[in-house]
Amino acid sequence: MTKTAAIELKQLKFAWNKKDWKAQQLVLNIPQLDISRGEQVFLRGASGSGKSTLLNLLGGLMSPQQGQITLLEQALEKRSQRFRDRFRADHIGVLFQQFNLLPYLNLVDNVTLPCRFSNRRREKAGNPETTAKQLLEALGLAQYIDRPVKTAELSIGQQQRVAAARALIGQPEILLADEPTSALDADSRDQFLSLLSEQCAKHQTTLLFVSHDLSLSQHFDRVIDLSEINTCLRLITWRRHHANTGFQKFVEPVGAPLH
Repeated sequence: MTKTAAIELKQLKFAWNKKDWKAQQLVLNIPQLDISRGEQVFLRGASGSGKSTLLNLLGGLMSPQQGQITLLEQALEKRSQRFRDRFRADHIGVLFQQFNLLPYLNLVDNVTLPCRFSNRRREKAGNPETTAKQLLEALGLAQYIDRPVKTAELSIGQQQRVAAARALIGQPEILLADEPTSALDADSRDQFLSLLSEQCAKHQTTLLFVSHDLSLSQHFDRVIDLSEINTCLRLITWRRHHANTGFQKFVEPVGAPLH
């Protein structure tokens, strides 16, 4: 792994059936993927193409059947679940599609949650409450900071900004975002992405943002199409292209077993 890399995948293979996985269709078969530290990458993929599965692997929630997952020079694929959970809490911020805010907490308490689970992020935040307020202000929510407002009372766009502040607090080196703008209108979406990009650049946070919507790609340093790095999807595309020719019968099933 290069010194400047935040994320590196090598010969990554994943199937849902762990006991007999070589006989199952692979969901992911990624020979190589490298993302530099501080880089902001847009990963495009259709619904059901394995985007969320890939993020779960990067976040340490699941393990691959084969291959290497190296984040920040740490090889995670063979580490224990406990180690991966700790690594995620200390080094990875996550932006969910459904936000996953706690509705009974105010904005600041929601944002500071990662600091309760990670001593490292609490130390990096300095005073977590003060840092949370600074992040909320930077993300355009200054008027709500000192008001007794619960997150459930906010608009969808405002809730997403709270979720972004929570993901960014404590300066995690990597931020994984799973279609977090899908519920926003175009204006709110573009404004949110600009603010998110600005905050990631400020702290040199590596951003991997996945979505099916290619129109978002203008906000990122690099665009990767999942079908170009996941050979399972390339094979699906090839089969569809030749569906009406005589060649399809010679193609192995999608995600064919390894040999």
